[in-house]
Amino acid sequence: MDFDLSDEQRLLTDSVTRLMADQYSFAARKDYLKQEHGWSPSLWSQFAELGLLGLPFAEEYGGFGGGPVETMLVMEQFGHALVVEPYVATVVLAGSAIRLAGNAEQKQALLPRIAEGKLKLAFAHGERQARYDLTDVMTTATHNGDGWVLDGAKALVTHGDCADKLVVSARTAGERDAAAGITLFLVDANAPGVARRGYAVRDEQRAADVALSNVRVADADVLGEVGDGLVVIERVVETGIAATAAESVGAMAAMNDLTLEYSRTREQFGKPIGSYQVVQHRLADMFMAMEQGRSMAMLATMSVNEADPIERARNIAMAKVGVGQAGRYVSQSAVQMHGGIGMTEEYAVGHYFRRCMVIERLFGDPAYYLAKLAAAVE
Repeated sequence: MDFDLSDEQRLLTDSVTRLMADQYSFAARKDYLKQEHGWSPSLWSQFAELGLLGLPFAEEYGGFGGGPVETMLVMEQFGHALVVEPYVATVVLAGSAIRLAGNAEQKQALLPRIAEGKLKLAFAHGERQARYDLTDVMTTATHNGDGWVLDGAKALVTHGDCADKLVVSARTAGERDAAAGITLFLVDANAPGVARRGYAVRDEQRAADVALSNVRVADADVLGEVGDGLVVIERVVETGIAATAAESVGAMAAMNDLTLEYSRTREQFGKPIGSYQVVQHRLADMFMAMEQGRSMAMLATMSVNEADPIERARNIAMAKVGVGQAGRYVSQSAVQMHGGIGMTEEYAVGHYFRRCMVIERLFGDPAYYLAKLAAAVE
């Protein structure tokens, strides 16, 4: 397999790297977190100007025409800079749902506005009782005349507090955990009956709990086929896992850089701690763990468009486990090597640690995916 980047991919990587170096210092990130929604609208506009917001969309919809590899390249740089803008929520998750399930009219109406930075979305699927089970949906949608009425609640909707529209899953048929009978809807986030409670999660990203009470949605806002939403949801989650795996690799690379630099400047017993063999061994182990995580993130990326759903799910599960384990080892080692300073708010490494720990549990933790892999071979 050829892992060399094309000229366009190298140009994309260089452009994002320069933007992050110019605009996303750790101090600048602190300022972005203080803004109204916890991120920078001006930087969001720059993402649009660079074509990042239309990256995975077809050119006919104002997009870049990129694929999973391009998303991986961007997300790795975002992880290195600890980006807090709603890129995953809008472009990777909700954007993928529209790209995969939307009809021509929906794509034409929504995707160009996403690419221009004029429309923010969130993917509202998880519910409090469901944990990681994608089929556990208690939110209901009842057909009424020429539309639908939604009732229920969604929990921990990434960047749901700033979204203009929500991609909401609801049960239109079947029992609570049935695979069939789940349908996706496009819901105006400010529609009557929609209530949102926004908050910052442990890694300083934003999320919201969303309550839906007698929310009316037109037939034209059904995304995909009625009752067949689970297939789309699974694909969206797999795309999200691949993207955040690359983000975790970027964060690991940043932690390795910070730890290596600290080992060269921090002195103990009159010598830099990096001169001690045990520290050198730990640094080498951290680097190897990061590279193993990178390999698994690449596996996830290459599997996103795999036609065989069983093979795709297996590879994504392996990648989720591998990247999660690598991220935990590098994060814990980086904090330990820094000593007390590692977990202070003023120093970056603790923030990388928290982001990696959130990514480890996003869409399901390693134990959940290990159990799925074990069940597949029984």
